[in-house]
Amino acid sequence: MNESPPAWLQGIDEFNKREYYACHDTLEALWMDSIDPDKKFYQGVLQIAVACYHLHNRNWRGAVTLLGEGIARLPYYQPVYASIDVTKLIQDSRNLLTILQLIGIEDIDDFVDRLAQDSSILPMIHFARTDVIC
Repeated sequence: MNESPPAWLQGIDEFNKREYYACHDTLEALWMDSIDPDKKFYQGVLQIAVACYHLHNRNWRGAVTLLGEGIARLPYYQPVYASIDVTKLIQDSRNLLTILQLIGIEDIDDFVDRLAQDSSILPMIHFARTDVIC
């Protein structure tokens, strides 16, 4: 990817604002109009966004399934792709997936209620640092 399309930047903003439904719409349009390797990348990020949407709707199974699928699509793009820190997104998403697997479907309501107070466990999309000199 040479230059980030405006829709990609909009999708990142929506993701980080926890506007997962809007993010889904934005990234789905971008994904459908793209070709590989961007297409698979957008799909992975899109699946993580939809997983977070399912989580907020207390759909444990949907959240776990889509987190796993999204994570599985992204390793090829590490460490940085489309100006974002893919490694960090994968780590954050894996942490959330592990927690969801540990709590199980039975405790999803309590977990989502706690997210309303502290959403720091949710993945964020971070831009990669470009000012680091190696």
